[in-house]
Amino acid sequence: MCLAAPGRIVELVTAADAAGERLGTVDFNGSQVQVSLAMVPEAAVGDWVLVHAGYAITQLDEDEARETWEYLKEFEGVEGIEP
Repeated sequence: MCLAAPGRIVELVTAADAAGERLGTVDFNGSQVQVSLAMVPEAAVGDWVLVHAGYAITQLDEDEARETWEYLKEFEGVEGIEP
């Protein structure tokens, strides 16, 4: 089963080896991961995004993000997931 996890963008990243790809550091309840922002070009620091397989696939508002985390918590072992 594939899951996407909501997180908040905390930093926009410029990476020399990213071939111009837009990257950002996203916080997932205290765990920070660098992800591609190529599919959400309008996303900015402070925005919530839904991340799957290292790519932010859509933007969410804070209520949607928190609601999604509540749904994910219903699955056993969700605390250890990595987006």
